[in-house]
Formats: sequence, structure tokens, C-alpha cells
Amino acid sequence: MALTVEILGLLILAIIAAIVILVNGVKIVRPYEQAVYIRLGKFMRVLNPGFNYVAPLINETVKLDLRTQVLDVPRQEVITKDNSPVNVDAIIYVKVVDPKKAFFEVTDYRAATVYLAQTTLRSIIGDMELDEILSNRERINLKLRDILDEATDQWGVKVDAVEIREIDPAPKVKQAMEEQTSAERLRRAAILKADGAKTAAILNAEGEKRSRILQAEGLRQAKILEAEGERLAIILQSQGESQKLRILSVGATTLDTKALTVLSLEAVKKLGEGQSTKIVLPFEVTRLVEGISDYVGAGKQVPEREISKPEELEKFVGKADDILGPIPTMAELRADMKKLEEDMAKDKKIAEAITAQSKGAP
Repeated sequence: MALTVEILGLLILAIIAAIVILVNGVKIVRPYEQAVYIRLGKFMRVLNPGFNYVAPLINETVKLDLRTQVLDVPRQEVITKDNSPVNVDAIIYVKVVDPKKAFFEVTDYRAATVYLAQTTLRSIIGDMELDEILSNRERINLKLRDILDEATDQWGVKVDAVEIREIDPAPKVKQAMEEQTSAERLRRAAILKADGAKTAAILNAEGEKRSRILQAEGLRQAKILEAEGERLAIILQSQGESQKLRILSVGATTLDTKALTVLSLEAVKKLGEGQSTKIVLPFEVTRLVEGISDYVGAGKQVPEREISKPEELEKFVGKADDILGPIPTMAELRADMKKLEEDMAKDKKIAEAITAQSKGAP
């Protein structure tokens, strides 16, 4: 009976050992991983994601993450080509594309990639000037990525991207850059101010020019209107004088000597009514006195002057209408005034258009 119990215990231990051994050969690989299978120190194969069974007890499997990994390049001080110290750090995005190389070709591909990035970044920045570094960060990123990708290809690692996180010049260099930037801004401000003054002077000169043009145009229009008004006034006055002369000439043809004497006396009377102490007579006084004596019958007999007839006068001087011209009617005068007003309105519109154009000009 005791022997049976011992045999049963050994059987159970054998079953448990067999189960442990079988379970040791089962390898589960996650979807984002691959595993390197080594048996008795010899590389056998790469295990893909999922269920894998290998030789139990004598196997070794190393799982490698195939996802993109972010590696931080520590901050370091680098001397540029123009001897300006700057502090630079970066970030590297890498992923394993060949697990076999990543495990066998390099001890630690992460540390190796970071150290290689540090030395490569120091070499790239050392061949560039500070201004070039600050303005060509993208070019540095691409150049660093290409160098690292080529170097890590033999490790089974691919460099997806490299980003310069910060470029920090030394405090003294930064102060000098700030002073340079300030001076540059002051220079641009002075240039803009001078440009503004130049533009303002040009605009003021242009405005003054247009103002003088408008003033000259207005003065010209005013002189034209004044001359036109004066011309019309002279025409009207001359026509009035012509009408007056016509009436006098027609009336004078029927006057005799006695009538002329009476008119002369009336003229002398009006001169005497004035306040002037000095009188200038437009005719000979003695002839006037003789005319008065003849008119009252006390003078010597003088033959009567024959009264001129209008028909006889026209034979010598011509017709009055031909000499003096036609007398304009009121309708013709109104038409002339209307035409003058239209011309003035047209000139006013032209002046307003010129003023609007000058205001709209830059």
C-alpha cells in the first residue's frame, strides 16, 4: 500500500514537470513586438506576433518593441564656426526594423543612437555660423536625420525624424544679439520715418501744385466771366448810347435856331444850379447871347437855318439802322443773359470735377 502511494506521488510530480516543461516552450509575442529565438547560444529565428512554440528549457527569447520610440539627446554646449558658444538639445524618433541586427549588432541601440546624435550634432553645428544655425534649423534637422539613419541602418534601426528642441546662445552672445536686433529695429524705424517724411513732402507738394492749378483755373474762369460781363455791359451801354443818339438825331432834324437857343438857356440854368464855383461852357457865350437877342427880337436879323429833313440826312450819312445797327429786343437780351448763366454753370461743374479729382488723388 505504501509503495502504491509513492508511485502515485512520483507520477503526479512527473505530470507536473511535464506540464512545466511544455509551458516553458510556449512563447506569446504581442502585436507590436518581435522576439529573437536563441537555442543553446545559437540564433534560430525571429518569432512573429502571436503563439510560438520553441524547444523548452534550452531556449532564450528576447522581445524587441517595434513601435516608434522617442530618444532624448541631452543638452550640450557647442562652439560654432564663428566661435559663439550655444547650448543645443534634440529629440530623435526611432524604431526597430530588424530585431536580429538590433540585438546582435549593437549592445544597446538606444544609447548608441543618442551618443551618435550628440557627436553628429556637435560636428554639424561646429561647421556653421550662429546666424546660419538660427535661421536654418530645418536644414540641420534633415542633415542630422540622414546621417543618423545611414549609421543606424546596420543596427536594424530606422531614424524617422530628428528635431532640434532648443538652440540657446550664451548669455553674452544673447545680449549682443539683442543689441544688434535693437539697432536693426532703430535703423528700420529711421528708414520708415524718412520714407514717411519723403512721402508726406511729395504729397504736400502735389497738393500745393493742384491747389495752385485750381486757383489759377478759378482765377481764369473769374476773369473770363468778368470780361464776359463787362463785354455785355459795354454792349448794352453802347446800344443805349446808340439809341440815345438815334433819338437825338431824329429829334434834332426838326429843331430850328430858336429851339436850340432855348435848350442852351436850359443847359446854362442847370449849370448855375450846381455848387461848383468854376463853370466851363462847352460853347461860345457870345453866340449864345446873340441867339437870345434874336429870340427876343432885339438882335440883328440872321437868316433862319433851314430845318434838315430825315430823308436828306440819310442821303449823306446813310440809314440809321445801317450805321448804328439794330437795337436788340428784350427777348434777345434775355437769351444772352441765359447763355451767360449756362456758361457760368458749366464752368462751375468743371471746377467742381477738378476739385473732386484732386481730393481723390493719393
